Amino acid sequence: MKRSAIAQDFKALLFTLPAMVPLTVFWFAPLVYVIYLSFMEWDFMNPVKVFVGFENYQNLFSNPAFYESLRISILFCLGSVLPVVIVGLALAMLLSNKFKGGALYRTLMFSPWVTPTVAVSIVWSWIYEPDVGLANNLLRFIGIDGIRWLEDPNWALIGVLLVTVWKSAGWCMIFYLVAIKNVPPELLEAAELDGANGWRKFTNVTLPLISPTTFFLIVVQTIQALQAYDQINVLTQGGPAGSTRTLLYLYYQSAFDSFQIGEASSVAITLIVGCVVLSLFSFAVSRRNVHYN
Repeated sequence: MKRSAIAQDFKALLFTLPAMVPLTVFWFAPLVYVIYLSFMEWDFMNPVKVFVGFENYQNLFSNPAFYESLRISILFCLGSVLPVVIVGLALAMLLSNKFKGGALYRTLMFSPWVTPTVAVSIVWSWIYEPDVGLANNLLRFIGIDGIRWLEDPNWALIGVLLVTVWKSAGWCMIFYLVAIKNVPPELLEAAELDGANGWRKFTNVTLPLISPTTFFLIVVQTIQALQAYDQINVLTQGGPAGSTRTLLYLYYQSAFDSFQIGEASSVAITLIVGCVVLSLFSFAVSRRNVHYN
C-alpha cells in the first residue's frame, strides 16, 4: 500500500512538471532573486553588489514617500475594486434577460477589457484634454467649468480610476452573467410565491448564491489594482505632485529612475507580502459570508 501511494504521488508529480517548470523559471526563481536584491545595494551598472542587510527596508519604512504611496494604493483599491464589481453586477443584471441586440450590448461592454491598456489610456488622455477634450466639453454643455483632470492633484486619481473602472467593469460582467444564469429558477419562483418583490429576490436569493463569484472578483480585482501601472504611466506618470504614485509606481521610479535596485526590491517584496496578507484576510472573511452551493 505504501509503495502504491508513493507511485501515485510520483505520477502526480510527473503530471505537474510541465506547469511547474515555467512557474519555477518565471516566478519562483525571480522572486528568490528579488528577495536577495532587497538586501543589497546595487545600481544596475556596478557589477559588485554590496550587502546592506535590512537597511533598504529601514530606509523604506522611514521614507514619507512610501506611506504616501501606500495611502494612494489603498485609495486606488477602494476606488476601483468596489465600483468595478458593483458596475459589473449592475450590467449583468440588465443584460441577463433575453432581448433583441443583447449579444451586441454584451460584446460592446466587454470590448474595453480586451483592448490594450496603453491604447485605452491614450484615448482617455485625449478625452481629458482640458481645452478641447470630450469630458470638459460635456461639462461646459451643462454649465459646469472644465476640470484639469490630469493636472490637478485633487482630480488626477479620480481620472485614473474612471479609466480603470470603465475598462474592467465588462470583465466582471461576464462572470456575473454566468453566475446569474446558474441561479436555480425554482428558488426565485418560490421567493415570488412567498410575496418577495424584485429587490428582495435579488438580495435574499440571487446575491447570496452569486457570492462565490463576488469573492473571486474582489480578490482578483484587488490584486490587479495593486499591480496597476500602464494607465498611471500613460496618464499621469505618478503625478501631479505624487497624487497618483502607487506602491508599484514607486517601485518603478526607484528602480528605473533612481537606479536604487535594492530599495526597489524592498518595495516589491513589501507589495507581495501585502497581497498575500490581503488574500488570506479575504479567505478568512469568506468563510462566513460566501455561500457555496
